[in-house]
Amino acid sequence: MTTTAELEGKQVVIVAGGSGIGRQLAQDAVDQGALVTITGRSADAVQAVADTIDGSVATAVVDLGNEESIAGLATELMRRDVVVDHLISLANAPAKGPVEKLEREAIIRAFDAKVIGALLLVKHLRPVGSVTLFSGVVGWRPKPGMAVTTTTNGAVAFLAQALAVELAPVRVNAVSPGIVDSGAWDGMGADRDTMFAGVAAKNPARRIGSPRDISQAVLSAITNPFLTGTVLHLDGGARLV
Repeated sequence: MTTTAELEGKQVVIVAGGSGIGRQLAQDAVDQGALVTITGRSADAVQAVADTIDGSVATAVVDLGNEESIAGLATELMRRDVVVDHLISLANAPAKGPVEKLEREAIIRAFDAKVIGALLLVKHLRPVGSVTLFSGVVGWRPKPGMAVTTTTNGAVAFLAQALAVELAPVRVNAVSPGIVDSGAWDGMGADRDTMFAGVAAKNPARRIGSPRDISQAVLSAITNPFLTGTVLHLDGGARLV
């Protein structure tokens, strides 16, 4: 487990922190003494997330599909005298559907969020401690209609390895969540619980993930001085079945 002392006073930037996982990460990091900045594409949306955190967090706006925006984020952090200790990117822009119906713009957005944007974040923000990128279980369990998501998630795993070598001693890792009750599935209504039950029944862990499961693993990873170039599979074993 991460101790408060390991994150006390550290600058943690959470990109695309508006999800249930992002909120939990921000809250847990604040609870452990970190100085947290949450970013997103919309100032209002990011502030709405910040308002739910018990403690003080800073906010900033960034569009990972626009390098000028990423450079602007770096300038804003510099203006605030923020040297990024730990960079965490949860950015995601799924391009789903059969290959014959995919649109080029959607594919590019997906790569901007997961791969190109991650590279540009590192280029401009220059974190000094660690980088954590988010992949996903579909990278190891392809499904019809998920070719782009599978590819971008797989690319994140290789990108973490490449950056771990190039940026050393800065540590770079990826996390690969499975199905997590993060709020992303709430639009399914009653079908959500049925889907969750089916997934849990097949998982070796026999449960669905929670935002706290992911947050605990991420905060442990960013403070572990001997962990780099690794994918943490936080999927309840889903990739094995």
